[in-house]
Amino acid sequence: MAAIEDFSFESADSGASDTVPIEAGQIKKGGLMMIKGQPCKVSDVSHSKTGKHGSAKCNFTANNIFNNKKLEDMMPSSQGTTMPIVARTEYTLVDISDEDYVTLMSDDGETREDLKLPDYPENYGYELKGLFDEGKSLIVTVLKACGHEQIMSHKVDTA
Repeated sequence: MAAIEDFSFESADSGASDTVPIEAGQIKKGGLMMIKGQPCKVSDVSHSKTGKHGSAKCNFTANNIFNNKKLEDMMPSSQGTTMPIVARTEYTLVDISDEDYVTLMSDDGETREDLKLPDYPENYGYELKGLFDEGKSLIVTVLKACGHEQIMSHKVDTA
């Protein structure tokens, strides 16, 4: 029998999945799906009819939700695939460190310092830093999916 020292218990993950199963034929334009392990927003779907040698097929054209990279996939409409669970959260930007890590504060006063300025779109991180250096109060939207988090948008706080 294995000794307790042989196991690693450092992880405190809840075990919840980052995706949910969905049938390929149920995904519509504007929906979300996983392509090659990346969370994507579907920009185009085309269906082919059933033929002599098989089932109806779906052709998906989609863009990665974090870097807008175009991906394509084709699968039978009855095949199961996965849809990412995406969460949007708004934070107040408190500080930007010299290493480009941001300090964010949630509505309930909790702070976090584990995100860097975004590198997509190009120069967006510099734009945020410039606005912050001007003394503007910014509210940023953080998108979370499949264990990845990134600042996606901002607005100037007028309150």
